[in-house]
Amino acid sequence: MVNIKVLGPGCANCRKLEEVAREAVASLGVQVEIAKITDMNEIIAYDVLKTPGLVINEKLVSSGRIPTSATVAEWVRAAMP
Repeated sequence: MVNIKVLGPGCANCRKLEEVAREAVASLGVQVEIAKITDMNEIIAYDVLKTPGLVINEKLVSSGRIPTSATVAEWVRAAMP
């Protein structure tokens, strides 16, 4: 199963990124686990300098921006076993 983490303090951009990630997953029709990480120590551990951040299977794929749903879907598809 693919694991997605949305990193950020809970700002509007963080919520938007979570929404985009959920849209991407829905378009693929696959099951993934999506978690919101708000603990700054945990966020810093992923070397995120600017939020929001997106981690797929423990790999940071985006930070400081909101990628498109199609882009997130590509990343999820690439991360699938």
